[in-house]
Parts: sequence; C-alpha cells; structure tokens
Amino acid sequence: MEEKEHNKFFCPMKCEGEKVYDQPGDCPVCNMHLVPVGGNGNKNGQHKHDHGEHKKGHSHSTHSGGSGTFYCPMHPEVKQDHPGSCPKCGMDLVPDKPEEASEEHKAYKKMARKFWVALGLSIPVFIIAMSEFFPFLKLDEMASRKVWGWIEFALATPVVFYSSWDFFKRGWSSVRRWSPNMWTLISIGVGAAYLFSVFALIIPGAFPGQFKDANGNVHLYFEAAAVILTLVLLGQVLELRAHSKTNSAIKALLNLVPPVARVIRNGEETEIPLEEVQEGDILKVRPGEKIPVDGIVTTGNAVVDESMITGEPIPVDKSSNDKLTGGTINGNTTFEMKAEKVGNDTLLAQIIDMVNQASRSRAPIQKLADVVAKYFVQIVVSVAIITFGIWAIWGPEPAYVYAFVNAIAVLIIACPCALGLATPMSIMVGSGRMAQAGVLVKDASAIEEMNKVDTLIIDKTGTITEGKPALKSFHSFGELSDKDILRIAAAVDANSEHPLAEAIVKGAKEQGFKLQKVEQFEAITGKGVKGILDGKSIGLGNSRLSDDFGATLPEEQQEMVKKWQLTGQTVMFLLIEYKVEGIISVADTIKASSAKAIRDLQSMGVKVYMLTGDNKFTAKAVADELELDGFEADCQPEDKFNRVKELQARGQKVAMAGDGINDAPALEQANVGIAMGTGTDIAMQSAEITLVKGDLDGIVRARELSHKVMRNIKQNLFFAFVYNALGVPVAAGILFPFFGILLSPIIAAVAMSFSSVSVISNALRLRKI
Repeated sequence: MEEKEHNKFFCPMKCEGEKVYDQPGDCPVCNMHLVPVGGNGNKNGQHKHDHGEHKKGHSHSTHSGGSGTFYCPMHPEVKQDHPGSCPKCGMDLVPDKPEEASEEHKAYKKMARKFWVALGLSIPVFIIAMSEFFPFLKLDEMASRKVWGWIEFALATPVVFYSSWDFFKRGWSSVRRWSPNMWTLISIGVGAAYLFSVFALIIPGAFPGQFKDANGNVHLYFEAAAVILTLVLLGQVLELRAHSKTNSAIKALLNLVPPVARVIRNGEETEIPLEEVQEGDILKVRPGEKIPVDGIVTTGNAVVDESMITGEPIPVDKSSNDKLTGGTINGNTTFEMKAEKVGNDTLLAQIIDMVNQASRSRAPIQKLADVVAKYFVQIVVSVAIITFGIWAIWGPEPAYVYAFVNAIAVLIIACPCALGLATPMSIMVGSGRMAQAGVLVKDASAIEEMNKVDTLIIDKTGTITEGKPALKSFHSFGELSDKDILRIAAAVDANSEHPLAEAIVKGAKEQGFKLQKVEQFEAITGKGVKGILDGKSIGLGNSRLSDDFGATLPEEQQEMVKKWQLTGQTVMFLLIEYKVEGIISVADTIKASSAKAIRDLQSMGVKVYMLTGDNKFTAKAVADELELDGFEADCQPEDKFNRVKELQARGQKVAMAGDGINDAPALEQANVGIAMGTGTDIAMQSAEITLVKGDLDGIVRARELSHKVMRNIKQNLFFAFVYNALGVPVAAGILFPFFGILLSPIIAAVAMSFSSVSVISNALRLRKI
C-alpha cells in the first residue's frame, strides 16, 4: 500500500479537498505544482520517517530536513509549504530557511532556462521587425512582409506560451482575486500587443487605414511582446539571483554548524552526527575545529575565535568552566567540553531564528509604500486609458497607432514591485549584517526606532561594569610594601569561597604571585577570614574584624579608607599580630570599552543616563568618571520603568539597555529595549535588540548599523518613487509636444526590469558595511 501511495499526488492548496492525482503536474484549479503524498508536502502534514518523538535532550538540528516554509518578501504574512508565487503581488516566494534554498536555486535555473529560450527566439523576431535598420540582410527580397509576419508569429508564440506563461497566470490570478499588481500591467500590456498582432495577421481588413502601410499590411508588435517578455524574464533571473544573496548572512551562520561531533562515552571517543548530541555529553574538540554546541570547558585550555558570533576580532582565552558557543572556532589546542545547550536551544540557533524573523517583519516606514502600491496599479491602468484617449483624439497621424503604443508603454514601465521591495530587501540584508556584527534584531521596527533614539538609559552592573568583583587597590600603612600586602591577603584568602576573596586571589595570580600556605584557616561569617602565616596571626576582613583584633586606625588612614569607599570600593583591612598593616579593595570594574562607547554615543546626539540599584557614592563615582549626562542611584525595577515613561512623556525616544530580570519592565516599556547577551533570558525576551557580547560597543554598532539600514531604505524608496513618478508621464508622451521624444514599449520594459534589480542591488551594498 505504501509503495502505491508514493505514486499519488495532491494539491497543497487542497482546491478539491482530499482529492489525489495519479500523475505529477499542475492543479487543474489553481495551477499550483502537485506534490507527492508522503513527500515534503505530505498530505497529512507528517514525515514518513518520523516514528515517534525525539528522545529527550536530543538535538533538533538547524540542518534538519523536512518541508520548509516559503514567504513573500513584500507580504511576509503570505506563507505556504512549497515554492510558488504570492497571490497578492505575484512575486516568487523565497524560502523561510536557507536550507530550503535549493528550491530557490531550482527556480532560478528554471527561470534562466526560459530566459535563454526567449532570448534565442526574440533576437530574430526583433531583426525581422526592424529590417529597415538591417538593409544588408535584404529580407524584403527573400519573402513578403506577410510571410515574415507569420515567421514572427511562429517565433514569438513560444516566448509567450512557454517562457512567459507563468506571468500571464499571475496576471489572471491578480485580476480574479482583485489584487492588481505588476503582473496585471504586464499581462494587459503584452497581451494586448500580442493579440493585436495575431488579429492583424489573420484579418488585416478589419483594421482602419491608420494602422496599415502603403502595401496594406498592418504593423505588427510581435517583436515588442517577445522582447518585453524577454526583458522581464531577465529581470526575474537577476532578481532570483540577488535574492539568494540577501540571506547570505543566515547561510553563513548555518555553515558555522559542524555536521558531526566527537563524543566521549564510557571512555571511548566516537564521531556522531550533531543531531545525536545530548545535554551532558562530554565532547572532544581538536585544533582548528568548530565547537559543535554550547557548553563549558571541562578539561584543557583553548583560544577561541568568536568573531562570527560577537563581531569582536580578538580570540578569547578559555579555561575550565568557561562558557563556549557552538559555531565558534577552536585555536591550536585540544580540549574537552560538556554540552549544555543543543539543537534549537543553542545561541547560534536562536540567532538564526531571530534574523529570520527580523528579515520577514515590516518596518513602519513601509506603510507609505504599501498605501501607494495599493492604489498604484489602478492609477496606472487609468493613466494608460487616458493616454490612449488623448493620443487618439489629439495625437498626430496615425493617431490610433501612437495611442496604442504609448498606452502599452505606460502599462509596461510602471513598477509597483520596486516600491514593494524597497523596505523588505534592506531589512533582510541589514538584519543579517547586524547579526554578523553581534547585534540581533527581533523585528524591523526596532531598526527604525533605534535610528530615532535620542536618549539611552543604561544599568551599571554588567552593562557599564563587568558585573563581578575584581581587585581594585592595595596600600601599606607600615613597613611592608604594597605588594607584600597583596601577597599576604591573597594567601589568607586562598581557602575562602567568598566572591570578594576569589577576586583578590585572582588579582594576585595575575600579578605573578605564588600563594603561600596558611595554617589554622578560619572563615568568620560577616567579618572576614583569619589564619597563621609564618607563625604570625593574620586577619583580613571588614571593620568588625579589626575591632575583634583590637586594632585601631589613625585619623589620616581612616580618611583614606573613607575616600576609597566613596568611589564605590569595598575596603578590607589586613591585620598582622593585631595591627592594621594595610588595606586592600575590591570593586566592580568599569569595562574597558565603556568610556569610548559612551563618548561615541554622545557624539551621535544620544544622551546617556545611568539608573542603578547601587548606592549613590558608587553611582556618582562611575557617572563622574564616564561623564554621563545624568544618573540615579538606589533604583528599584519600578523606578527604572517610571523613569522611561517620564522621558517618553517629554517626547524623547528612549532606548533601555540592561541584563537582569529587574530590567525587564523598563526594557518592555522603552522604545527600544536592548538586552546584553551576557544577561538573563527574561531580559532578552523583553528586548527588541540583543547584543551577543554584552558591552556598550554593541550599542554603538546597533546605532550605526540602524542608521545605515534606514538610509538605504530611504534611498530605495526615493529611487522607486522618482522612477515611477518620472517614468509613467514620459511613457505617456508628455515630452513629445516639447522635444518630440516618445518612449518605445521595449525601452519601457528595460527600465521596468532593472528598477527592481536596482533596488535589490542597493540593498546588497549593506553586506559590505
């Protein structure tokens, strides 16, 4: 039974319900290509090879097979599970996921084949029709105009019915659905030229004398029909070719995923498909290989190139427990890692999904183009009718010939397609380029809003600062050197698990100190630590620990401690034999990139405010150092939310950058919410833009790229509006009374075909920014 079922075909649109067909072909109702039962377009919506659910923890690879979704670049809401044309505008649908791009390539190859057939037939038709420009061929001596007319008919007919029949089907579909578009105009214009010529060839006597030459032959327009269709085919070929480049960023991201991974199970190393990697698996990564999934280093060290994810060119050192991102490239070491996120849960899969969603979303600026395009075709058809009437009544002889040719030129030159493509092409290419720079955009409106932002609110911890304590300062009050203070403090802290202790120990190691062994170590809750080093009693902690030791500080040293504390540093006292020998401080350090990024944003006209839950002394120290436009300390989540609303009420366009759960309400309220990629999942869900690498440099990149994408969109819209505003009147013959200039329908077809290509080509420039 199953073998027999594979020989059945059905219409994916289900025009005749559950009816199946014995032979492949097109649906007799809607002309959609029939698909096999049990194939990618499986009638029951299932794949034959799915025998139950995936095992828990298995990867759902971004390379997984199965049917894909195809959508219209101009009308993203139009989706179907097979290639075809948009019922609204007639454009070829493009694949939702680049892995289905093979279908796009097939469509390109098919269109290219039809173009070459059309070109081969159109050239002789053109030469025959324009024989007066080729007198050396002496065509009139070989045969009569009537015979050459039949030859033109024989050559032009395959161009119409083989190479370009899809155009007429699209045109008819647009009329039937009352959704006029570019194909409506082409079908009417070219159809009129072709049918006129057929009737003129068969019954020339039915035409007025104006249409006839001295020998009584009616002038034929087979060459106009054939050449126009060939040029439209060329435009479609170039458009399909350009389409494959618009999502090149997503394809490049997909190519980052290695097809296999080396897993270590039961002490044995095995190479398995990426789809079979499970959470918790231990994987081995060799030099130069791509890291297969997200996880952490378990054994060994690595230098990883993360530029394809973060946009940062400098490789990053990785050691035990450091996080790894799937798709990044290992340097020249071998290490083992634990898989933590696989399949659709990996950062790379989420990036690809976000870029796909953004490329199909609509920017507010597109509304203007949509309104114009909605009425555009009706206006053009009306202009063509008026053109025919004006030329027929007031035009020079042969008036009807002028009227007919100019009306066709008006229909052919108009290009609503260029208007419709202006925004989505730029969004598609721009969002992909932004992803390559580590800026993930949830939808197109975020790009437009980011370009308008004049106020940026940022959190301190994790956004301006590293978000974790680090060694800041150390100072001796006695005979010991400053470095001795750090060395002894690190030794006594080495056995502590407190984050501040870890910061001191890490700082000491970075300065090359080897840690000495401390005896009788003891952690005193809420105060600090103590132990015995070189036979002396050592303590490191806060003022309460120094009180326990019975130590006091002179006023001058107390002032120094207070000064450090006012700049946001946590100060600890080093006590040796019941005397304070020095102080050491830890602070959440400002990221190296923050100062320059804030200056860059301010130079772009963006005011930068910091809202933090930290105390006012720490907040003021950071704000003064970075020369911020303002700050607020001791902020609760609702304070940040209310501050955003307050600024918006003043008419300011506010972007909010944050990384924590407490930032989510403000991120949601802001015109543009920006989540730092190092933060929490809820912050990323609330934000319109996510920065893969969580620093302010990413906000600068987001602002610059959004500006360039919007400029590109405006260039496209300007070109499309100006092209149509100038092209239609020129085709109607507005220049004829002044300069004697008329536009041939063939020239009009050249202009129309290349208008869309020009818009796409301009959008493709964004790939190079």
